[in-house]
Amino acid sequence: MEFVLQLIKGGAGSLASYLAAHVLLCLLPAFFIAGAMAALIPKASITRWLGRHTPAYVSYPAAALAGSLIAVCSCTIVPLFAGIYRKGAGIGPAITFLFFAPAGNVMALAYTGSILGSEFAIARLLLCLLFGIGIGLLMAAIFWNDDRKHDERSDALFADTAKVTGPALGVLLSLVGLLIAGTLKLWPLTADLAGLEVPLGWAQAWQDTLMRWVPFDAAKGEEGVSLQGSALIVLLLLIAATARRGLDNIIETTNVWTSITLGLAAATLLVASMRLTASEGGLLITLTGRAVAVAVSLGSVWYFASKLPVDDCRSWLWEAWRFVKQIFALLLIGVFVVGIVRQLIQPEWIESLAGSNTVLANAVAVGFGVFMYFPTLVEVPVARMFLDLGMHPGPLLAYLMADPELSLQSMLMVAAVIGRGKMGSYVGLVAVFSVVAGLIFGAWNDGTGLVSLLVWFMAWLAIIASVYLAIVRRRRSAVN
Repeated sequence: MEFVLQLIKGGAGSLASYLAAHVLLCLLPAFFIAGAMAALIPKASITRWLGRHTPAYVSYPAAALAGSLIAVCSCTIVPLFAGIYRKGAGIGPAITFLFFAPAGNVMALAYTGSILGSEFAIARLLLCLLFGIGIGLLMAAIFWNDDRKHDERSDALFADTAKVTGPALGVLLSLVGLLIAGTLKLWPLTADLAGLEVPLGWAQAWQDTLMRWVPFDAAKGEEGVSLQGSALIVLLLLIAATARRGLDNIIETTNVWTSITLGLAAATLLVASMRLTASEGGLLITLTGRAVAVAVSLGSVWYFASKLPVDDCRSWLWEAWRFVKQIFALLLIGVFVVGIVRQLIQPEWIESLAGSNTVLANAVAVGFGVFMYFPTLVEVPVARMFLDLGMHPGPLLAYLMADPELSLQSMLMVAAVIGRGKMGSYVGLVAVFSVVAGLIFGAWNDGTGLVSLLVWFMAWLAIIASVYLAIVRRRRSAVN
């Protein structure tokens, strides 16, 4: 019984830490962006670059380029993936975007280079780009018929939208600005501008209590729950308590609960962007550059939203709420289960299981990434720890490619968007490609000559091309 309680406590601690630290400044804006894309952006604006009829040499690089600019984790990228997919993006480019964004974005690559070295960063970029496009092409070839039917169904609710209006574009750009302001880890966003100490005698005692309730190990990438985090959890619970009353019937009408829900969402983002620190003297409230940027972005969102036609604004909020209901519960379940499984996995196993560059070692690293999910950028210092514990560079790269893509919670959310069949194929392809990437990079580190390495790499590409062409030929024969 004590062991079971420990597992449950691990799951609850993982969930509390996640809600307190990572959902807010990236995931909340992502849901609103997804809703805006679905309700306010005409289908032609998406399909022009990412549609199934767009030439592959345009759509796949465009998908990768879009992903490279978004420094968010896999949980946050899923709502954005859902938004572009619902609006008419082909399954192939959408999958490339889903794969490349968490692992190949500019911030992840820069951080990888600074912590693990330039070789890891270059390998991560090249292999994520090539393999992300390869996975997308295979998904498009395998599910071409489903993709065709999806293309016919997409945009059914908003097909009369002819072009992106000025207010709609303003809302979307302001939300992207909000996402960037909340997630980018650069000066002046990280700068402290002013501080105020509030004499709250219970603040330090409450922080000590949280430390006892949710113990954590920073060496494993765990973060625990701070006083600020507990306040954010309370705000999220208040949003959950009011959102159903305020957003379920928003297509027909708005009410006071709508305003309360949106006000709580804005307040949550503002609190998350500040720094609240318990001290012996009370509570230190620090105004950061991030808080100012978030406040300006929220003001911009409100300004442009007020210019939208009432029906468009309601459609936007309804779509965002629909994505929340479709995805968010699965995210919570996944985070809880991961927290339980992490109690069973010991990092010390790394040296014995992934200390060499074998197929099994790379597969273990990929599987490890499923249940040892970390938020965006946190996987890099954790990878440094794995390297110090004895993980071979090959399996380490396989882990770095799989961890942002195959977390349990992201797989559950992706299945909710595209179905279990497509999700299963995507997971299988990512796992195989990640293992191959690890074997190639590991061989390079073990001293394999460049010519031999290129031969093996081209052989792998030839296999993929053969599989792709075989699927395409079979599709054409089925049509004819």
